[in-house]
Amino acid sequence: MTDCVGIVIVSHSPDVAKGAADMVRQMVGEEVRVAYCGGDPSGGLGTDVAAIQAAIRAVNGPKGVAVLVDLGGAETNSEMAIELMADELLGEVVLCDAPIVEGAVMAATEASGGASLAAVRATAEEFLS
Repeated sequence: MTDCVGIVIVSHSPDVAKGAADMVRQMVGEEVRVAYCGGDPSGGLGTDVAAIQAAIRAVNGPKGVAVLVDLGGAETNSEMAIELMADELLGEVVLCDAPIVEGAVMAATEASGGASLAAVRATAEEFLS
């Protein structure tokens, strides 16, 4: 794997998170680090701060991490996860205001070319324009 921006997908559904990550890998390949998490600790719908932190750690690198979320609770828990681990991050971590499937595929495509975190985020967020 090259030194690219990492991608994290956070969904309330473990199946949605895994499916989006699988799609990214199938379309972009293994060049970009992609992690995902979904569901609450008991296996139901929801998100978990510790799982989000683990996903960020898995793809953390000097070029940063782009996090894509599906609903407001995932955004809130992702923000909390980032705040709690600020001292251990190698690069900046940003939340992208983008749909998780299309945004993740486009973000990973941009990242695979060595783009900056700002460019990866902008590409993911183009779907909302």
